[in-house]
Amino acid sequence: MAGRLVVAGGGQAAFALVAKLRALKDERPVTIVAAEASYPYQRPPLSKKYLLREMTLDRLLYRPESWYGEHKVDVRLSTTVTAIDRAAKTVTLSDGSKVDYDVLALATGSTPRRLPAGVGGDLDGVFVVRDFTHADRLGEELKPGRHALIIGGGYIGLEAAAVARSSGLDVTVIEMADRILQRVASAATANLVREIHKAHGVDIREGTGLVRLTGENGHVTAAELTDGSTIPVDLVIVGIGVTANDVLAHDAGLEVANGIVVDQFSRTSDPAIYAMGDCAVLPWKDMRIRLESVQNAVDQAEAVAALLTGGEAPYHPNPWFWSDQYDVKLQIAGFGLGHDETIVRKGQREGSVSVWYFMQGKLIAVDALNDAKAYVTGKKLLEQGLTPDRAVLENPQADLKTLLA
Repeated sequence: MAGRLVVAGGGQAAFALVAKLRALKDERPVTIVAAEASYPYQRPPLSKKYLLREMTLDRLLYRPESWYGEHKVDVRLSTTVTAIDRAAKTVTLSDGSKVDYDVLALATGSTPRRLPAGVGGDLDGVFVVRDFTHADRLGEELKPGRHALIIGGGYIGLEAAAVARSSGLDVTVIEMADRILQRVASAATANLVREIHKAHGVDIREGTGLVRLTGENGHVTAAELTDGSTIPVDLVIVGIGVTANDVLAHDAGLEVANGIVVDQFSRTSDPAIYAMGDCAVLPWKDMRIRLESVQNAVDQAEAVAALLTGGEAPYHPNPWFWSDQYDVKLQIAGFGLGHDETIVRKGQREGSVSVWYFMQGKLIAVDALNDAKAYVTGKKLLEQGLTPDRAVLENPQADLKTLLA
């Protein structure tokens, strides 16, 4: 039997790694060190159905507690790894205990950026959403008639805006950049998403930042904005990105660069230590990127499990993402970074549309809004390295299936 695997982190990557190992009949001793008080659970619904009270935490769990005992997985809840001794191959835990490892997997995830206290970030009523306790506290504040300010026009902020508006709140979104989704999507996709939110009554202010939040009796009551206005607010949701949790790796002398640097096999600069998920910086098309998605966390973790059980295949990510806002499902295949052209195509169902990204004439990504056919077709084309016939894309009556023939 192989030596012990210790997994630092209790999220999606951690669970996927261990579940895949057991599915591959690997029986090595495993210890998961999980900072939260819950066994691993799905995170995407936290800002959607869980926040709307349409799902409970027990429905989010990947497996019940009994699964871990049945599969001989030792889980340390409400505990973190505080130090790594690479020479001795031991980790020190926050409860003072030490655990030996043969292989160490870092699945430490990321932490939402918060507002500084100097601009009111420490006031009550200011929230981030990263775990179920955050969602629980925020859910109690989502009451009809209140005014919510969303800081940040990325996917997290816009999903929060959709939930708040669906809960009957008045919603203002501010985005410091020239437009929403500036870092993650094309102007064409941003235009489509903006119109969806405006149709639901959301006040979107682009090119607008926060000066400060003010409050009474320690609770936020107003926001001063860079457009010169001051608006009353009852709660604030901060969606201004995340920071990779790489301090543990840095302190252990591993290579970090806004995340834990890994090779094509997800190994860090120490061959006995792997990193995966949001915390990992991985090679992709002559670049180093971090992929903040459930899909990457799961796929990368399963690739590591295959390596640990004798496989030799490197991990080649095929990025895909999704975002649910109101009754719109946005599905994204590929990575649009560096695109120089887009084609917008109407779908065959009312309200369906897709945006196709090109770089130097080659297809690199597809955004599909309520258009599953476009998403599936685009994803297959990207996986096969194919670029579609423009005449088909530009003709909404043409059948996308012909692109795969």
